[in-house]
Amino acid sequence: MSRNRYTAEQIIGMLREAEVCLSQGQRVGEVCRGLGITEQTYYRWRRELGGMKVSQARRLKELQTENSRLKRVVAELTLDKLILREALEGND
Repeated sequence: MSRNRYTAEQIIGMLREAEVCLSQGQRVGEVCRGLGITEQTYYRWRRELGGMKVSQARRLKELQTENSRLKRVVAELTLDKLILREALEGND
């Protein structure tokens, strides 16, 4: 089974379409089958991106990317600091 990667714009569009279908009386399972996603995916997307506009979702994704990059930088610097501290203690 292939895994699709949807953009924030696509996800928000699908969530809006799902809300329209749900308001017309369709069940969540039927809507998800029509969109080609699982119910679990629908609920996860709704939790993460429900009620957001496209620009907000795009900004959220940018912030998440920036945050992960900064976490990697901090981890590398912490490792460098520990290595330097061990080297300094070894010189005594």
